[in-house]
Amino acid sequence: MRGRRFAALLLTAACLTASHSGSWNFSVHAAGVQPEGEAPEAGQPGTGTSKPGQSGEDASGTDAPEAGQPGTEDQAQTEGWPTPPEVTGGRAILMEANSGTILFEKNSRQQGYPASITKIATAIVAIENGNFSDQVTFSHDAVFKTEGSGIWRDVDEVMTLEECMYAMMLESANECAYAIAEHVGGTYEEFVGMMNAKAAELGCQGTNFNNPHGLPDEEHLTTCYDMALISCYALQNDTFRQIVGTVRYDIPPTNKHEEITYLTNHHKMMKQSESRYYEPCIGGKTGYTQVSGHTLVTFAEKEGVTLVTVVMQEDKTSQYEDTRALLDWGFEHFYNSSISRNIAEEGQQTEGEFLETGRFADLDQEAVVTLPKGVSFAETEQELAMTNDPQAAGILQFTYNKKPVGAANILRTMEEIVPYPFQEAPETPVLQEEAEQPEAGVNSWLIVGIVLGVILLAGLGFGIYLLKDNFHWIRHRIMNRQRGQIHRHIIGRKSRRRRR
Repeated sequence: MRGRRFAALLLTAACLTASHSGSWNFSVHAAGVQPEGEAPEAGQPGTGTSKPGQSGEDASGTDAPEAGQPGTEDQAQTEGWPTPPEVTGGRAILMEANSGTILFEKNSRQQGYPASITKIATAIVAIENGNFSDQVTFSHDAVFKTEGSGIWRDVDEVMTLEECMYAMMLESANECAYAIAEHVGGTYEEFVGMMNAKAAELGCQGTNFNNPHGLPDEEHLTTCYDMALISCYALQNDTFRQIVGTVRYDIPPTNKHEEITYLTNHHKMMKQSESRYYEPCIGGKTGYTQVSGHTLVTFAEKEGVTLVTVVMQEDKTSQYEDTRALLDWGFEHFYNSSISRNIAEEGQQTEGEFLETGRFADLDQEAVVTLPKGVSFAETEQELAMTNDPQAAGILQFTYNKKPVGAANILRTMEEIVPYPFQEAPETPVLQEEAEQPEAGVNSWLIVGIVLGVILLAGLGFGIYLLKDNFHWIRHRIMNRQRGQIHRHIIGRKSRRRRR
């Protein structure tokens, strides 16, 4: 029965797509939208990258919610869900990047200052809209309207966009983020608009970017949930993965610097020489200002599971402790399971044939659900929803004890389902024998014969009418004629007798 229900859901989505060419506006849970640093202590110089007078990756100067305050949005325990670790930071989220499943959240929809984790959004927008071989020239504003972390570029210095990207993501170089925005967006303001457009496209509702670097700004806000959405999306891009997964990078001499500029990733979980080193870690981004506290985004992969953690309002030590605790908990208690494979293995012939042929629609083969270990796919519930995605006929959403755990797009195939023309009269069915007979041409002689026959019949009928109407007169004439003939015959006989 369950297999047939899957087949029915797929066929329903295909039929709805064929019979309705307009756009559908159904609400889709975030699980189906997929649609993927340590700062120096105050007063201490960094690794040759912090400008004088600054205490970390970014500058400070605006008030913000106090770090470390307990939230009111802590995740309610789902029945059958593993007990999560304690998180000391003010805001946090743990999301599986492949399914979009939220494994843990604490005040994840509460707005706060992101600091330099902003640059994740800057990076993916630049990757999608820029050319890495382009020559980027640093403007006066890029050099003098930024502070905090940087690599000490000069006005009119020229670097490739690729070199600027590595400097921004590894050394958190604020002047490079500014230069990237001016170059890719045409103007600084236009690029910020592109960042906000991308965030809205991904379903971010608590984000308002006001700059590309994360320096303090009262209107520059986001949430842990939104940063997780942006991160999961960015992880789908191989170029982004390569950049954030790089530990060291060298920038060759430029027109303003004769020496090589050496870059080192600030994320401590990336470097084997650090006590915070975490082997499954594949990248991330650090952030810090006095008003935001420490912010940290971390990506890690293990046994087919890709986890994204975002923590905000943390202190220098707890940011890594909370991140590691969440990652360890996630890898220990959860696994991914293929949606299409599980459906195919349910053994229902109807559903199996439908999926194998994929005549009208088929499931995304890469889609997975994320479940607690010990929970089987058969324990999930599914629901069909429509989507505005032009490549998909719909979306299958999966829940476990009412908690979203993944979704699969129902992809259209090349074969179209012709909608039934309800407004048109149905055609008369043609028998097979009739359909096989060749179509005869029109015979003009047959038409002439029919016309003449009609005329003849009309004349005959008119003649009968006249005969009936004059019957007595005709009879009288005939009888008189007969009497005359008899009379003449008698007179002739008498005349012959007299002659004798």
